[in-house]
Amino acid sequence: MSHGHGAGPIDPAFDPADPEYGATPAGSTYEHTDAHTGTIVRFMFWLAVLAILTHLGIGVLYRTLVAQAAKGAQAELRSPLAADATPELPPLPRLQASPANEIYDFRRQEADLLNNYGWNNKAQGTVHIPIADAMRLTVERGLPARAVDATSPAEVPGMVPTDASAGRVLERRRQ
Repeated sequence: MSHGHGAGPIDPAFDPADPEYGATPAGSTYEHTDAHTGTIVRFMFWLAVLAILTHLGIGVLYRTLVAQAAKGAQAELRSPLAADATPELPPLPRLQASPANEIYDFRRQEADLLNNYGWNNKAQGTVHIPIADAMRLTVERGLPARAVDATSPAEVPGMVPTDASAGRVLERRRQ
């Protein structure tokens, strides 16, 4: 069974328009019409030359830019219009310079307020106490409660404050 890669074409009456695509020569180990190795070698050579020239060009550009930056750092060139101007800060709110340090300082100050004694207002004589002492004193003394009004009706089981009245009016809960 021949499929076009043997000693001749499948159909002996087949006559291609291009004689290059004729029968493969006997004893050949590859298709002669696929690629020319000379063209590939020339392409690879010029590709390597181009790559080397590109690297050399980038190296020269890099050295030039480094020298120019060093020269500019030594003698800072400023516009005569900008020579007198002082740098202005951007409008508020500004970005934080070091947020991690600022949050650490803030939390340390808050912990100092919660865990130490200090003055809130020295002129009025108000102080703050540590949170642990405040909670202990609240448990010992108790929370203030409203006095029971004898004239108010006793609570009826099943009555709950309405949402719309903010607790001033009671309604019977439906179960």
